[in-house]
Amino acid sequence: MSPDGPLLVALDVDGTVLHEDGEISPAVRKAVLAASDQGHELMLATGRSWESTKPVLDELGLQSDYAVCANGALIMKREGDEYVRHHVETFDPTEVLQLIHENLDDGRYMVEYPDGFRRYTQGMTDWNLDGAEQVEFEQLLHKPVTRVVVVSPGHDEQEFLRVVEEMGLHKVTYAIGWTAWLDIAPFGVNKSTAMERVREWIGAPQSRLVAVGDGRNDVELLKWAGELGRGVAMGQAPDEVKDAATEVAASISDDGLAHVLASL
Repeated sequence: MSPDGPLLVALDVDGTVLHEDGEISPAVRKAVLAASDQGHELMLATGRSWESTKPVLDELGLQSDYAVCANGALIMKREGDEYVRHHVETFDPTEVLQLIHENLDDGRYMVEYPDGFRRYTQGMTDWNLDGAEQVEFEQLLHKPVTRVVVVSPGHDEQEFLRVVEEMGLHKVTYAIGWTAWLDIAPFGVNKSTAMERVREWIGAPQSRLVAVGDGRNDVELLKWAGELGRGVAMGQAPDEVKDAATEVAASISDDGLAHVLASL
């Protein structure tokens, strides 16, 4: 164990733990278990729903006390062998959905409700939609949600960045993914706000924080951890994510996370 006691370690999932094909490398799997065995509190902080986060937790063999999902809008807490929805943030998606719909000719949409149920429009083909319901766009409005996902196949990443910036989205927090997809959370909510709640609940000192991520939705998380601890960007992360970090690891193809965990 680190000489000053255990660390609270927040791990992004896609691009940090998981490769693009959904696989976890043997080196990362081994490093996660070793760090956990040393007494560090490893947990996942992801944009994923809980339903798609739990299998990753199980595959890693982690029994974390908490898991941050939906980019901070949902915090799960372990009670015995089960996890319960411990803290949920919601917002009315009507205004932002209508604004985006007016500006994107080929937008496809998905919303996630506080209980984890999801609705989506036609064309959301690249997502795990098990148990979700396909509906018309209008049926996504007027009901509080924890998360909105927007995909625009007609744009590349840079074009999509420009289109989204020109929309002037307000009253929500948003991050743009590697491809042309937009992840929207309640205003002021992100991975770092949820992790700060967890930090306070478990009493972890601010100097004992480590966060590792690779996406634009990790920027606030890396800054949060890096104030007094370590905010680590994966080697393949965009420059703006690296700029938010205190250090840059090797890329996921070179088992960057494994090297970070070995250094704890």
